[in-house]
Amino acid sequence: MKKYYLLTIMALVLAFMPAQAAIYMVGNHPFGDWNPGNGVEMTDEGNGIYTLTTNISGTVWFVFADGQASDWNVFNSNYRYGPNGNGSQEVFLDNEYTTQKSNNNHSYKFIGNGQDYTFTFNLNKLTFSIKEYVEPAMPDPFSLSLGDVNGDGEISVADVTSVINILLGGHVNYDIFKRADVNRDNELTIADISLIINYILGNSFPVQVKEGYDYVWDDEAIPEIHITVSLDEWNRLLTLYDANAYTTKYVMASLAFTKDGETTVIDNVGLRLKGNTSRRRPEGWYGQMHQRDNTDWHHAHFGVNLRKYVDDDAHTIQGVRKLHLKWFKDDPMYVREMFCYELFRRAGVWTAIRSNYCRLWLHVEGDSKEAYYGVYELLEPIDKRYVKDRKGRFGSDKGYLWKCRNSAAGLNNPNGDIWYDDDTDDRHAYTLETQTDEFYHAKDQLVDFMDKVCNLSDNEFYTWIQQATDIDLLLKTYAVNVAVGMWDDYWNNANNYYIYFNGTETTGYKFFFIPYDYDNTLGTSLRCGVQNDAGRQDPLHWGNNNNPLIARILKFNDFKAIYIAHLKELVANGNAMMDRASSQARIRSWQARIAQYIDNDTGEDTVIEDKPAPWGNHGEYNLLKNNSDNFFTVKAASINSLQ
Repeated sequence: MKKYYLLTIMALVLAFMPAQAAIYMVGNHPFGDWNPGNGVEMTDEGNGIYTLTTNISGTVWFVFADGQASDWNVFNSNYRYGPNGNGSQEVFLDNEYTTQKSNNNHSYKFIGNGQDYTFTFNLNKLTFSIKEYVEPAMPDPFSLSLGDVNGDGEISVADVTSVINILLGGHVNYDIFKRADVNRDNELTIADISLIINYILGNSFPVQVKEGYDYVWDDEAIPEIHITVSLDEWNRLLTLYDANAYTTKYVMASLAFTKDGETTVIDNVGLRLKGNTSRRRPEGWYGQMHQRDNTDWHHAHFGVNLRKYVDDDAHTIQGVRKLHLKWFKDDPMYVREMFCYELFRRAGVWTAIRSNYCRLWLHVEGDSKEAYYGVYELLEPIDKRYVKDRKGRFGSDKGYLWKCRNSAAGLNNPNGDIWYDDDTDDRHAYTLETQTDEFYHAKDQLVDFMDKVCNLSDNEFYTWIQQATDIDLLLKTYAVNVAVGMWDDYWNNANNYYIYFNGTETTGYKFFFIPYDYDNTLGTSLRCGVQNDAGRQDPLHWGNNNNPLIARILKFNDFKAIYIAHLKELVANGNAMMDRASSQARIRSWQARIAQYIDNDTGEDTVIEDKPAPWGNHGEYNLLKNNSDNFFTVKAASINSLQ
């Protein structure tokens, strides 16, 4: 009965939706050959107002048409328009633009200088204006309310209509979907319409209780993390770093995790340093021990293993066992890696890890106060727990997980540096992270995988790769990778990724590519491998083909078409993924949330600035300016040029 009630509501809402007129803009260039059938439909803004925004370079002639075969020219003798009612036409222009009316008063010549222009036609007054396009301000995607589907600041019947339109095949992007999915079941159905109607009638939406990983990595909160360590253990950490900057040894500490007024305190946790080229001593310089009254703090990456010393349920945060705390090295925008991992999620790449902002304090026992380290990135570690959390999608959590790095993991050398995580400080090209007691069997599987990647004939490879992986997921993953300008990756630099095999058989497995380490992106470019410009580098020739996996896949036209389609989907306007407007809205929102927390006791990274890393080779790139050096603009042009 409820279903039929909702269908009746849908029918009534649709019945009162206004009928859509159709006004077209036509001309000999670029809109067609003076034929409304070749025209471009304008957007109905309501109240008789129609608009069209397009790029015009050089001279064009145009008229408006109503799409009716019998009366297609809006400006004809059947209409009397203009201020004097005598057929004269009002044209409102910014001073630097000019138009010329043709003798028959029906067509107009416009000279554009390669920018986007907005043409506005008023059906009631039969006037039009031409202005340089000004991008409207995007709403804060993190402040829009659940149920406010159309983003107008209120929840009303209009939002019911929006969901109905989506269910009938209308456009929906990531942000719209999240606002429309009011029961949070990751799909849009009549149930969501019912809840919105109930809300309008005075009820509330269901309360979402976030637990486990959703509790720790909650994008609606900025948790506070306080780490306390004894003087002896802190000095031991500094000594370990001095002996080997890449040490993976832990010292003992305690941790307090505070979110939404709730604090979880865990004693006897493991604390260590992390990072590759970003490794740093967190205090002072070589040989110095802790200085209590004049401490020289430095930003550094930390890893926390809550179960390092005591393996029980009490040593978790709602089941979460490990935390990766990362400072924003060489990213004065404080957003690059956050943006990339969130973009993976928007694109549906479920292998990407969770990430969130947090605030970090560190207290060495005996100090008069704890040191505030500022805003950090809280990252989900890629380990056995990561695999288990995605067991349903992987198909099994009993397979082999490999960390691949050191600019030597090209999947092209079966005699390469392959080993397992043996709790030493050695850094291998391929490190087995799970099932380490089965290392030699796991190595055989990896070597077999490399052999197939490198040595199968093209026909054999084409058949095998579709059996061995989710080809669409892999190509979508790599499309995001290339779109954000990740040059320190597998294809170009044989670095920064994981592979998971979901079975232990030497053959017959499925492998999954796991993206990792995205701080050197979004305009931080470097001459590396075949790369010289991470914004303009050809997405079809992104890397060194001696690292063959992606290059071999893209040799096939059907796979290449999938890859290009994913790239273009990412930068398309309206998809709320990597188009300039929505990207800038998300970045500004993130920065507004953390700006008051940036200043810290290290004295480092205390200013948010729109620039890439200083050591890059394209320091002109920016993210928030609407100019020719905007990375999103440059990348969209590079992608949209693909055929």
